[in-house]
Amino acid sequence: MLLSLPALHLQTSEHHPLFQLPHGRLGPWCSPTGSPAPLSCETGCGEGTWILVCRLLVPTQVSLLSMEEDIDTRKINNSFLRDHSYATEADIISTVEFNHTGELLATGDKGGRVVIFQREQESKNQVHRRGEYNVYSTFQSHEPEFDYLKSLEIEEKINKIRWLPQQNAAYFLLSTNDKTVKLWKVSERDKRPEGYNLKDEEGRLRDPATITTLRVPVLRPMDLMVEATPRRVFANAHTYHINSISVNSDYETYMSADDLRINLWNFEITNQSFNIVDIKPANMEELTEVITAAEFHPHHCNTFVYSSSKGTIRLCDMRAPALCDRHTKFFEEPEDPSNRSFFSEIISSISDVKFSHSGRYIMTRDYLTVKVWDLNMENRPIETYQVHDYLRSKLCSLYENDCIFDKFECVWNGSDSVIMTGSYNNFFRMFDRNTKRDVTLEASRENSKPRAILKPRKVCVGGKRRKDEISVDSLDFSKKILHTAWHPSENIIAVAATNNLYIFQDKVN
Repeated sequence: MLLSLPALHLQTSEHHPLFQLPHGRLGPWCSPTGSPAPLSCETGCGEGTWILVCRLLVPTQVSLLSMEEDIDTRKINNSFLRDHSYATEADIISTVEFNHTGELLATGDKGGRVVIFQREQESKNQVHRRGEYNVYSTFQSHEPEFDYLKSLEIEEKINKIRWLPQQNAAYFLLSTNDKTVKLWKVSERDKRPEGYNLKDEEGRLRDPATITTLRVPVLRPMDLMVEATPRRVFANAHTYHINSISVNSDYETYMSADDLRINLWNFEITNQSFNIVDIKPANMEELTEVITAAEFHPHHCNTFVYSSSKGTIRLCDMRAPALCDRHTKFFEEPEDPSNRSFFSEIISSISDVKFSHSGRYIMTRDYLTVKVWDLNMENRPIETYQVHDYLRSKLCSLYENDCIFDKFECVWNGSDSVIMTGSYNNFFRMFDRNTKRDVTLEASRENSKPRAILKPRKVCVGGKRRKDEISVDSLDFSKKILHTAWHPSENIIAVAATNNLYIFQDKVN
C-alpha cells in the first residue's frame, strides 16, 4: 500500500509541495525536470481504424539539409529520419496546434523554434496524399535570455502556440515562452519589385545627380518565399512562468496566465496589460495553490475559465467585477477520504483545461483521469475517464523519477463526441462519449511507414499476459505523449513524441 512508504522520506523530500519553490516556479506541478460555431461533422471514431498519414521530423539544424545539396524538403517527412538517440533537448516538441481551417499545423520546441506544416493539396493523380503535411515555414521565435535583476535564466522553450483566425492572405499566430508573448505574421511572397529610381539593381543608393529619367517599378515573378515577421512583442508583464495563452472570441484581446496571475492584453497595445486574476497572497508562506491552465469561452468574450493545482476549476465573468478574483462558478469534485494518500494532492492537480467547441462543457486532465464538466453542474463531473489507472500502484516510483509531475494535454474532436489525451510508452488514448468505448494506440517508430494501420494496444497488470499485451512493468516512462492536436473538422490528429510528429487519420471505408 502507498501508506507503507517511509514517512520521514516523504516529509523531507525536495519534491514535497512545501519545498518546491525554485526560481519563480511554484508547487510540485512544476518539477525542475520537468472558434467558429459548433461543427456538425460526424466524427465518432472511438473504435475506428487509424492509419499513419506521415511521420514528420521537425527540422532543427541547417546541416541536416546540407548533407545532400539537392535534397527535397519533403524527404524530411518519411525517408530522411534520424535515430531517436540523436535528438537533443532542444529538439523536443513542446506544443502542437492546428489553425482554424486545419490546413496549417504549427509545432514549437524547447529550442525556441516554430515549425509550420502545410497540408498537401488534393490532386486527381494522388488522392491518398490529401492528408499529408509538409514543411511550410521554420523560424526562431524566442532566444534564451538572462534576467540580471533576479539572476535567472529565461529558457527559449515555446510553451504554447495559438492561431488567430485568418482575415487576409497572411496568417497570424501567438507564441510564448516563460516570459514573453510574440505575435507573428506568416506571409507568402512570389513577386519582387524591380526598377527603383533611387537604388540600383544591387540595392545601393544612386547619386541623385545621375538620375535623369523617372522609372515605374514593376513586379517580377520569383520563387515562392514564406516570411515570418514579428509584429508585436508583449513582454515584462509576468513575474512567474507563463503556462497558457488564449485568444478571445472578439479577436481583439487575448489573455496570458502564469502561476499566480492572469493578464488581459489588447493586440494593438504592447506596453501594458490589465490584470484580471491575482491569487498571490500577501504572505507567500500562505500559498496553497497555483494557476495551471486558462482558456476563454469559444463564443462569449466575457467568460473564461482557469484551473488550479488543487484540482478545482473557476469560471469567471468579466462583466461583473473588473478584477475576477471572485469567481462566478466553482467546479470541484469531493475527494473520497478512503482513497486519500500522500500523492492525492499531486495527482489531482489539473494540467489542462479545454472548453468544448459548443461551449457547453469543460474538459480537464489530471494525472490519471480526464473529466468532462457541464457548465450547469458544479458539484461533480458528468463523465470521468481513466487514462492509465494501472499506474496507481506505480505512483511511488513515478514520484522518484519526477514523472508524476508530467503535464498531459487533452483535446476534443470537431463535434465534441471524442476526446483524446496522451500517456506513457508513446501511448495515446481516445474515448468515445456516445458509445463509451475507448482505445489505446501507439505512436511508434516501428509503425512509421505511411498508410500503416494502428493496432490497439493493451496493458496487462497481472502476472499472466497475452501475446499482444504489454506488461505495466515494461512501460517506457521516458517516452510520453504530452502534446496532441485534433483537426477542427476532420478525423486527423497530430501526436508529438519527443522530436517526431505523427499525423494519423481515420480510415474511411
